[in-house]
Amino acid sequence: RWPSLLKYYSHTDGVSWLEEYKARHNAGLEAQRIVASFSKRFFSEHVPCDGFSDIETLGCPSHFFEDELMCILNMEGRKGLTWKYYAKKILYFLRQQNILKNLKEYLQRPTDQQSFLEGAVLIDQYCNPLSDICLKSVQAQVDDITDKVRKVLRMKNPRHPSLASKAGEVLIPEVELQRQVLDAMNCVLYEQLKYKGNELDYYNSLNSYIHQVLIRRTGIPISLSVLYLTIARQLGVKLEPVNFPSHFLLRWCQGKEGSTDIFDYTYIDAFGKGKQLTVKECEYLIGHHVTEEFYGVVTSKEVLQRMVGNLLNLGKRESTDQSYQLLRDSLDLYLAMYPDNVQHLMLQARLYFHLGIWPEKVLDILQHIQALDPSQHGAVGYLVQHTLEHIERRKEEVGPEVKHRSDEKHKEVCFSIGLIMKHKRYGYNCVIYGWDPACMMGHEWIRNMNVHSLPHGPHQPFYNVLVEDGSCRYAAQENLEYNSEPREIPHPDIGRYFSEFTGIYYLPNTELEIRYPEDLELTRATVQKIYSSGKE
Repeated sequence: RWPSLLKYYSHTDGVSWLEEYKARHNAGLEAQRIVASFSKRFFSEHVPCDGFSDIETLGCPSHFFEDELMCILNMEGRKGLTWKYYAKKILYFLRQQNILKNLKEYLQRPTDQQSFLEGAVLIDQYCNPLSDICLKSVQAQVDDITDKVRKVLRMKNPRHPSLASKAGEVLIPEVELQRQVLDAMNCVLYEQLKYKGNELDYYNSLNSYIHQVLIRRTGIPISLSVLYLTIARQLGVKLEPVNFPSHFLLRWCQGKEGSTDIFDYTYIDAFGKGKQLTVKECEYLIGHHVTEEFYGVVTSKEVLQRMVGNLLNLGKRESTDQSYQLLRDSLDLYLAMYPDNVQHLMLQARLYFHLGIWPEKVLDILQHIQALDPSQHGAVGYLVQHTLEHIERRKEEVGPEVKHRSDEKHKEVCFSIGLIMKHKRYGYNCVIYGWDPACMMGHEWIRNMNVHSLPHGPHQPFYNVLVEDGSCRYAAQENLEYNSEPREIPHPDIGRYFSEFTGIYYLPNTELEIRYPEDLELTRATVQKIYSSGKE
């Protein structure tokens, strides 16, 4: 019944299967209860946060609870969309908490026990908690590349020490033998496997995730450097990471080990097909002179800091993701490493404030900032005041606004919740999840969107729609038409508003039915009228 749980047991374990069954069954009931309650409590929140305290105090094994969430997500058919939506949110949170715990344990280890690859995997896992990413799998793929390098090396030098079964445990002292390893690595990575720096799509976050680098065989300087360094060390060549500005590099010692002279090193550009550079060529690479400190070796924590910093910058650039998920995840990672960094704490507080979520958490962050740096009292005071006002407003909320189609002011509204539409001008498919009798956006939005150029301008019904490209839009009635060939809209928030896709339209969930009580029957009647007589 629960085959994915087999990995948690050994054939030699003395297990009371009746007790295990009871525990799993009870965990399933608890998971279903919490998922069902989430849609009721958090429908008004853009992103649910506050109620996760229920999950943090679970009275059942977490892997049983997660397994039930996976069962919900894997339910066949197009039913239970709201349950799936919140099960995914909860699973995301649970896994991230576990990964964050693993990251903190990793950072507490001695530096020589912090694998660069493991650190990269932890960052990857945290930003993609629903993907099946594990260190064992990533390491196996790296080992496979390493074996390919050994085959090339064997053809060049059958007696090479890296071919020994225990290679990697002992560093190769001779520079020429090290050079043979690096040449074989370049042959395998860049000629045979066609790895390359992603110059065409440099600012894609996938370039920073090590499992995606292995799948797509492309990345940015730092992700490719982690892969290159890991393989080299497994073959007995000690390369070191260099936090070079604008372009992460590796260095290879040509002189006395541990030398502080930057000219005793050759610098390797993993992004540039393993090209070996002199100090002067490194400066040509970025177009300006840098001081000696930038050629120094950095720790695994500093490598992770730069990787997370790259993701932070990408998160700030993203304009299509209204929840700023990448920015939130990268901030979590940065503050796990540097919990007292005032600049990033303030950014996190401002982000939560902007999104209107988790106001109690915002107050906690602001209190921490004030204790760390009293000079921030102006910015802190402003945010505290407005956050307290938000909390008070939330207490006064009486529930969602109910819109009755029978009201005289709504008589011009032609379309209803759940209908799958097509935009006449832009051609995208979408589903309606809300409507207003006239445009409710501000003057600036109306001007920017050139609404006055429409024949009916802003004085016509406007619809909130979920679009197939993952965006949410606000469309004028005159720009929408019925879609004669409706299909499921693959939008990440579809389950927030709808419980089921019937093949023709979406059934609103309980909360949407409360807001638009007369829409469901109208939608059914409209669908029957359009499709029952041969889709004329």
